Amino acid sequence: MPASVVSGSELRFELEIVPQGTLAERIRAAGAGIGAFFTPTACGTRLAEGKEARRIGNRDYVLEYPIHADYALIKADRADRWGNLVYRKSARNFGPIMASAASCTVVQVREIAELGTLDPEAVITPGIFVKRVVKH
Repeated sequence: MPASVVSGSELRFELEIVPQGTLAERIRAAGAGIGAFFTPTACGTRLAEGKEARRIGNRDYVLEYPIHADYALIKADRADRWGNLVYRKSARNFGPIMASAASCTVVQVREIAELGTLDPEAVITPGIFVKRVVKH
């Protein structure tokens, strides 16, 4: 359910509350180039008000649109100078999908590794999605 909030003279924010799984899928859809998808989550609740709904088979679904970002500020454990990323623990939850959904991804890492030293099986986000790497 979107809500507009006005603060100051010109600053506007829009807030939309969505279930966490739907949020993750909307971000993933943006990175994958998916225009929209149907989900049964939130169907029949206030969160579905004003959204297109459809019955498929014997179940109701709500249409959700992807969430694109201008910038993604994420944290990874290691990167090489090409931006290939290796994550630790919960940083892997939203980091990879946010990197793919943003026009410009800036990553903070513990270590910048030499090219060729990252295990390809451990690289979760390829460098094509990363614009800047910053060592902390």
